[in-house]
Amino acid sequence: MKLKKVTALMLAGVMAFSLAACGNDAGNTSGSAAGDNASGDTAATGDVATASGELSGKLVLWALADDMKQFADRFVELHPGVEMEVVVTAPADYPTTVQAALGAGQTTPDIIMGEPQMLGDFFDAGFFEDLDQAPYNFEQYADQLVDYMVEVGKDEQGIQRAVSYQICPAGFFYRRSIAKEVFGSDDPEEIGKLFSSYDSIIDAGRKLKDAGYRIFASEAETNYFSGDSAWVIDGKLNIDPSRMEYMDMCVQLWQEDLTAYAAQWAAPWYQAMGGPVPILTAETQWGTDDMNVWDKDSFTAATEGMDTAEVFAFGLPSWGALTMRDNAGDTLGDWGICRGPAYGFGGGSWLGISSFSENKELAWEFIKFATLDMDTATWWGETSQGDVSSLVAYLEAHADDVNPTYNQQTNKLWLELAEGIDYSKVTQYDTAIGNSWGAAITKVKENQTDKVTAINEFFDEVAATYPDIEIDREGILSSLGL
Repeated sequence: MKLKKVTALMLAGVMAFSLAACGNDAGNTSGSAAGDNASGDTAATGDVATASGELSGKLVLWALADDMKQFADRFVELHPGVEMEVVVTAPADYPTTVQAALGAGQTTPDIIMGEPQMLGDFFDAGFFEDLDQAPYNFEQYADQLVDYMVEVGKDEQGIQRAVSYQICPAGFFYRRSIAKEVFGSDDPEEIGKLFSSYDSIIDAGRKLKDAGYRIFASEAETNYFSGDSAWVIDGKLNIDPSRMEYMDMCVQLWQEDLTAYAAQWAAPWYQAMGGPVPILTAETQWGTDDMNVWDKDSFTAATEGMDTAEVFAFGLPSWGALTMRDNAGDTLGDWGICRGPAYGFGGGSWLGISSFSENKELAWEFIKFATLDMDTATWWGETSQGDVSSLVAYLEAHADDVNPTYNQQTNKLWLELAEGIDYSKVTQYDTAIGNSWGAAITKVKENQTDKVTAINEFFDEVAATYPDIEIDREGILSSLGL
């Protein structure tokens, strides 16, 4: 079955994505996407085209996370004649590093990695090889992979430039023990109802606070579910009513103190995964002169003796399972996963061949191995303990597998969430407009200004950034009931 097209929902504010490093595993076979042909006699099924042991040469891969070191080790184990060098660079520095090297025509790296928000600039600069042309002929493989992953890897002309080994639909990770205590059930379907709308999230947050908990570490947990609509349609700015509902929810979460004010990616945010966390305030969530929220030891010392609470849920893409694995500690077996009020995805790593590489055919063999091979998908599923393959055959074959850490069929859930997202709603304007909308939400929730003023200032920012976008200010405000 071919999955429906899926989309990324752009964040309401600036969001950093984090992919956790994974451990090693061993194996001695390489197979096809169908899992039944390891001889390499047909490229159309996704096999590594040359039989194991015949490949030779050196590949240099530039990566954003340590995951690729495990993939490289696995590839070299199966093909001893190949040498691989993996260079990992922090996401903040990565685009500049790639631009400097490939802008000068450097012949390494052979394989480039990129997150979705980076790919457009890389494609425009001509850094990524055309995978639709011979000898790659990617179109024959496209149906084997989840649609949105394929779409993200295309340039504006629809040419395939990059492919990913993973999908990253978003959901809510929630504490089962707290769910049973407060709501009487820890079933993912039942808990999913609590997160089915922005209003129901507020209702759940109030009940949790009354019971001594906090629904989220911060309202940033809802960023991946900020609205299921395009910001620009036929050249006109579009603000769907769900965007206003999302704004109202963020304001209420903030003003009713329903969260722990633990800034996303800061020390208290990670701490909240493993148990009680000091309850900060709107004024102190980013730290004070004597409390550095970005340093674990400093934060722990500065908050000793403060009132604490346990956090119920974290909104994360599927790779959140890896973040949980590394930070949940004693609570790790106490988590479940459910859907949110809208579809979305975040992060992910796409692989492409450098246009300047002198080892393009070998680079293509590695990309096929990483993305189209059933044995690789099986190995990575076991090794990563939670990463979700983009290979349709693997997802279908393992849809009913129960993840022992979460005690549920996580592959089935992620597949269903991926099916519901429409990638056609993503536009080139989304990041900047989403950030401006996030700034408007901040002004309202912090009582800096009223909604109408904040939205008019949002219009001003959009007009200044994208003067070609038509903005019907009065019509939009009227449609929003303002």
